[in-house]
Amino acid sequence: MLKLHKNTKGFTLIELLIVIAIIGILAAIALPAYMDYTRKARLTEVTSAIGSVKTACIALSSESSTGALACAAGDIATIATGLGITVPVKYISAMVVTADAAGVVVITATIQGIGTADVDGQTLALTSTAGLATWAWSSPSGMNAKYVPKN
Repeated sequence: MLKLHKNTKGFTLIELLIVIAIIGILAAIALPAYMDYTRKARLTEVTSAIGSVKTACIALSSESSTGALACAAGDIATIATGLGITVPVKYISAMVVTADAAGVVVITATIQGIGTADVDGQTLALTSTAGLATWAWSSPSGMNAKYVPKN
């Protein structure tokens, strides 16, 4: 007697369509989150650059007879020569360091090339208290709060 074996290997068309639909739904959720993470990673380079300017400013003001006023600089080239550091300009189009006689320093960077209108062209600032004791992040231009670093 000849026995017929029904081939039960493989997936049905319905099962394959369900899997494709699930993958599509997961991709639709994951892609915006991924783009947000890449923007935040690019912003990390900006905050790191501002942090290096802050560190150099603290060192210069402690060594200078003029205190925090020694940190004042109007552009990236002046910051680089005055503070003795290299400022990466990949995501920064402009940077200004202002200081007053009370010892308050404000480091402001204009952001470029992040890839979203929420961030590109906006400014990010790091402001000190008198005597450079504490520092706080802000966005004078009103950048989306999710991109401003936490204090």
